[in-house]
Amino acid sequence: MKPAPFAYHRPDSVEGALALLAEHGYDAKLLAGGQSLVPAMNFRLAAPAVLIDLNRIPGLDAIAEAEGGVRIGAMVRQRAAERSALLAGRAPLIAETLPYVAHAQIRNRGTMGGSIAHADPAAELPAVMLALGARFHLRGPNGTRIVAAEEFFTGLFGTALEPEEMLVEIEVPAAAPGTGFAFDEISRRHGDFALAGVAASVQVDAEGRCTAARIALLSVGDGPVLAVQAVAALDGQAPGDEAIRAAAHAAAQQDIDPPGDIHATPAYRRQLAEVLVRRVLPRAFEQARAAIA
Repeated sequence: MKPAPFAYHRPDSVEGALALLAEHGYDAKLLAGGQSLVPAMNFRLAAPAVLIDLNRIPGLDAIAEAEGGVRIGAMVRQRAAERSALLAGRAPLIAETLPYVAHAQIRNRGTMGGSIAHADPAAELPAVMLALGARFHLRGPNGTRIVAAEEFFTGLFGTALEPEEMLVEIEVPAAAPGTGFAFDEISRRHGDFALAGVAASVQVDAEGRCTAARIALLSVGDGPVLAVQAVAALDGQAPGDEAIRAAAHAAAQQDIDPPGDIHATPAYRRQLAEVLVRRVLPRAFEQARAAIA
């Protein structure tokens, strides 16, 4: 199929893009990598009257160090992020996760900000940003505002972005000493949307006890899910088999309410979530202990 007719604009500045958003409001869609939007338009699942192409705007495709953390422009290609030595050093969870995102051909065009703003509940990057405690810089007619990841994702394909705003930058804070990360997912084939996935960030003290953790799950709800009960099961504990089993059980049985579809029942997704948390946490804690040694 072909998309419905639309007007096309290609501004060369953020201000130009915002002016077009202010003019057209809900009738407009921003085009970043287009790896989700263009197929949806071809199937007429999306039919924007106005398309605003961001690919000519300079300054949105940089990766830079910031106070020990990292700042990622919304138009950074996923493949560029995957190959970034700075990201591998400052945000290793992102580097570990990106090879799971679709296929290399998709990552060549897909953008970091586009995936986050699209907020697909089966997408990896929103869950990773939730696990990292990322903050999103949104630009609108009243200037820039910063929204924490846990407040940004509001529901099925829903975000805190207002109709006249755009995501311009992702801020990932510096990792505290003794922090470790890990990611894993299960899909029918590599590159398919995951049936379930888990991103984890954990912190330990000098005795090896868990002092902080963020565990985010994908494909088990209307958006990325922060597993607060699983984290509570780890708090202050030595992360041995018993504590990890308790956290995994809490994540699967208390933190999520997974949907069912032709690919997996809710019960199966709960089982996958429990298995994945049990896989991910030992790797994250091993890395955390190594970081503090």
